[in-house]
Amino acid sequence: MIHVVLHDAKDTVGVAVVEGITSGTTLNAWIMDEDKTISIKATQDIPIGHKVALRDMTVGDTVFKYGIDIGKVVAPIKTGEHAHVHNIKTKRW
Repeated sequence: MIHVVLHDAKDTVGVAVVEGITSGTTLNAWIMDEDKTISIKATQDIPIGHKVALRDMTVGDTVFKYGIDIGKVVAPIKTGEHAHVHNIKTKRW
């Protein structure tokens, strides 16, 4: 079962595509551009449609989703954590 989707191996977050991801779940993440699957462990609950961190990120790091720069980290994020508006902000403002 695929739990998370990302486009590019450089992506730092993936999108949860199933409901019910809870802390401790081993997630299968499909890298679409390479047709490859990697695994990470969720360390927080991740709602469907939300992002999960694929690697540790520090304040100021650029966040990549679907191969695109979507913003910057404003609070440290660990691998497997929920990545959302509480720890990522757009660079537009």
